[in-house]
Amino acid sequence: MNQPIDKQHFLGACPQDCPDTCAMIYEVQDGVLTKVRGNPEHPITRGGLCVKLKDFDKHHYNPDRLMYPMRRTGPKGSGQFERITWDEALSEIRNRWTDIIEEFGAEAIMPYNYLGHEGTINGLFVGDAFFNKLGATVAEKTFCASGSSTAWLMTVGPSGGVDPESFAYSKYIVLWGVNTMTTNLHHWPIIQEARNNGAKVVVIDPVSTRTAKAADLHIRPKPGTDAALALGMMHVIISEGLTDDDWIAEHTHGFEELKARVLEEYPVERCAELTGVPADIIREFAREYATTKGQAIRLGVALERNRNGGQAIRAITSLSGLVGAWRYPGGGVLEMPLWEFPLNYEHICRPDYIKPGTRVINLTRIGEALTEPKDGRPLKSLMVYNANPMSQAPEQNKIREGLMREDLFLVCSELFMTDTAKYADILLPACMQAEQEELMFSWGHFYFTYNHKAIDAPGETVPNTELFRRLAKVMEFEGDDWQRSDEELIRDFVNWDSHLMEGITHDRLREEGYVRLSIGDVATRTPHAKGDFPTPTGKLEFLTTQADDGNFVALPWRSMYADKQPGEPVDKLPGYEPPYESVQSTPELAEKYPFSIISPKSHGFINSQYANESMQQLRQGEQVVILNEDDARDLGITDGQMVRVGNDRGEFIGRAKVGTDVIRGVVSASLGYWPGLSLTGTAVNCVSSDRNANLGMAPTFSDNLVQVVPANLDNISPGLGA
Repeated sequence: MNQPIDKQHFLGACPQDCPDTCAMIYEVQDGVLTKVRGNPEHPITRGGLCVKLKDFDKHHYNPDRLMYPMRRTGPKGSGQFERITWDEALSEIRNRWTDIIEEFGAEAIMPYNYLGHEGTINGLFVGDAFFNKLGATVAEKTFCASGSSTAWLMTVGPSGGVDPESFAYSKYIVLWGVNTMTTNLHHWPIIQEARNNGAKVVVIDPVSTRTAKAADLHIRPKPGTDAALALGMMHVIISEGLTDDDWIAEHTHGFEELKARVLEEYPVERCAELTGVPADIIREFAREYATTKGQAIRLGVALERNRNGGQAIRAITSLSGLVGAWRYPGGGVLEMPLWEFPLNYEHICRPDYIKPGTRVINLTRIGEALTEPKDGRPLKSLMVYNANPMSQAPEQNKIREGLMREDLFLVCSELFMTDTAKYADILLPACMQAEQEELMFSWGHFYFTYNHKAIDAPGETVPNTELFRRLAKVMEFEGDDWQRSDEELIRDFVNWDSHLMEGITHDRLREEGYVRLSIGDVATRTPHAKGDFPTPTGKLEFLTTQADDGNFVALPWRSMYADKQPGEPVDKLPGYEPPYESVQSTPELAEKYPFSIISPKSHGFINSQYANESMQQLRQGEQVVILNEDDARDLGITDGQMVRVGNDRGEFIGRAKVGTDVIRGVVSASLGYWPGLSLTGTAVNCVSSDRNANLGMAPTFSDNLVQVVPANLDNISPGLGA
């Protein structure tokens, strides 16, 4: 007779760097995680998980997981390690760091942490307080949404913008630089609700993505020209009298200055030439947008990934002010709701520990910092966690050169033996989400989501929080704060007294699994119908009042450290600058490298996560290089042929997909593939420059020229990472 199955259910939350932040349910039998499914009660998740989380239970039992601390035994990059104890690992870290601090100072040590985990206590901020106390170099973490954040703050301030759920009430929806069906899947049903009620959906993207193919209108500007498109729209709206003059007069700052620039510098014909979008389409789009009240724009991260990314976002956000879009439910702009979450950033990051004048190094420039530091002071130790720079950062050849340095002490905390982990001196094993407590905020909706520990952690793996408790102890940091439990950290890191937390308690979150912030009803919410923008003027700022000190990075991306900001001069009005690399702006370079490359997110991976797992590899497929059919014909390349894509910085290979999914002069190759799993030991970011965009130190992954040639597979030699 079969014994009854004793299943337990735990409320969970997806840990990934994704706007959806899904609520999950863990099913556990006899201490084993047997199934993970979406919580059907959650208003965003609605019971479904994306393809990336399809095997999340099996992910926890991947036989390739790192289970124990290890010490490198072979050459750097060889992946040869021996098992050691936690005490041995911590002792070696302490001794090496102590020696480095004595000889070179604490700023010779730097953390390299990003959003491999997005949680409040194990994510972007974990370790900030520790390294600030240590005196280490401050890491500026600007891979994603930093440029858009600076632009957003300069224009509307730290507002959550349009509620993603309020899009159900929008009448005209513009998805600008975002592939919603791949990177924000759970927003799509809400958009469809609006569509079923008569809303029009417009997608602006150089690539014919899943989302673009499902839209009512697809507009395809050249990469890096989105600002010119928005400015051309402004010209139509202003010159044809389609502005909401009353709303502009009461709730905006700098309209006359903007008007003068737009009418003089950005006629529609010029913007059509810059963008490649026909002038009549720009006019029609602008008129529809201006006259369909209840218009909403969803800003995508892709917008910031070129030289003019920040000003593009300023220009696009300013469109909402010209037409008074904020008057209506479902009207306005959505960047990231995270600005509404009442987190105690100062308490989390402890910027008070940072000594005045401490240097800052941007994560996107880590290759430069390791090989040719601008200030002449070398980094002697790097600790990498929640990140995989050998796959995700630009200038991969520089990074490899830096990680090969024998005088660099590299510590990695990881789930798997990534391309970066292979270069570590000490490897530390990390937990997965079902094995730890966590509270998730979101950059895609207004819900806090609680993650319960459902199963025991395997081997000697530990959460990031426990890792830093151990490091603080071995470094002899004094005070009880360093040994707080995860529950204590969650309680301390949230401002439970905020008006946005009305009716929300820690116990309620644990019990219910998710709770919406107290920000108003989705059907009627109009946060800025009467202005009330959290800017210095209280208005939407066409002419920003926040540029006197130049370019800046929003403080949460730099441990709340206000000193040593980039400070380059900033144009106070939205404007257009040509890309760093393009046929138009660098014609001599384009003679050698004629194609603009963009590297969008993969459908089957979260950045580089899951790219080592066989089922996800099957779902995602091999590295594809999308080419326009006319370009492919000129190059003698056929569909399915292997091609080399490269420039002076590096090259990778992929299989050509020939058709009309990209415009002429553009190639697209999605990111996330592990270099070490490719034939050449390289991936798409090897061709990316480490230059930064004009606001917020955003990366410029979509501002690079390459050549494309047929690949001779008989002449492939392993490159970096192999």
